Amino acid sequence: MKIGMITDSLPGTDFDTMLAVAARLEMDMLEFGCGNWSTAPHIKLDRLLASAPARRDFRARLAEHDIEISALNCSGNPIHPGEAGRRHDEVTRKTIRLAAMLDVDRVVMMSGCPGAPGDSHANWITTEWPPEVRDILRWQWDAVLIPYWRDLVAFAKDHGVDRLCLELHGYQNVYNVATLHRLRDAVGETVGANLDPSHLMWMGADPIAAARALGSAVYYVHAKDTRIDPVIAGINGVIDTTPGSEFKTRAWNYITLGQGHGEAWWRAFIAALAEAGYDGVLSIEHEDPALTALAGVEQSVEFLQRIIANRLRRAPAAA
Repeated sequence: MKIGMITDSLPGTDFDTMLAVAARLEMDMLEFGCGNWSTAPHIKLDRLLASAPARRDFRARLAEHDIEISALNCSGNPIHPGEAGRRHDEVTRKTIRLAAMLDVDRVVMMSGCPGAPGDSHANWITTEWPPEVRDILRWQWDAVLIPYWRDLVAFAKDHGVDRLCLELHGYQNVYNVATLHRLRDAVGETVGANLDPSHLMWMGADPIAAARALGSAVYYVHAKDTRIDPVIAGINGVIDTTPGSEFKTRAWNYITLGQGHGEAWWRAFIAALAEAGYDGVLSIEHEDPALTALAGVEQSVEFLQRIIANRLRRAPAAA
């Protein structure tokens, strides 16, 4: 497997500094946030859409370091019931168009989440009671989510992009294996999973089991870890609205690779990905509030390099 990162992991750097770090750490691929919930620190979406010379220069600067583009990312909520939804949908479609122009076959995003009828904000339904939530959830899927995604899949196909990689994330209609399969069954195999184990961890799922259950529907992987505090979670559970800046009092936090789950766990996760047929990039996403961005990325790369090297050494020799 290849090692890369979403460049938002180094949000305070300019493009040249970010690229120098990626080259020094011998990364294979980079994923670029293009807008919506990303500040798009390393890509100018509208400029690249408008200018073929700018696109050629962008790709050439990466090629100088033998770095490829693994994906473009436009994670947001394109079905938000307010103006934000219209803005996010616009960026989403621009990102798909740019991916086609850059010969990138994967766009990482989230499913989105509407409200209930008449709501001005998204409404993530996480229980089946009281009874009205069943009606809300049915309306969200049948009236909003599936029609939107059928249209977006057609748009992506028209532009030659055949992998829309949905991150299984909280506050989204698609947040686990079952909901990913539900949408995929409704709109087709253009939709697959961006399997980020860190989200499944805090939601109580097993990412290794999820990888096996998803199989060929794993289209992309974010490498990010979560540490659950057994004392705080034991008292309050993992449904935690404590601000991320107060990480010492939260039930769980995103953490640098290996500090939530050790090498044995990550070896098993990567083995499960391989069994599922995934041999793509492990795209590091640094969101550890207790460590600087650069230190977190450096430690994460070293951690993955060690695991991959050990995996190769243990692989049986070809007959």
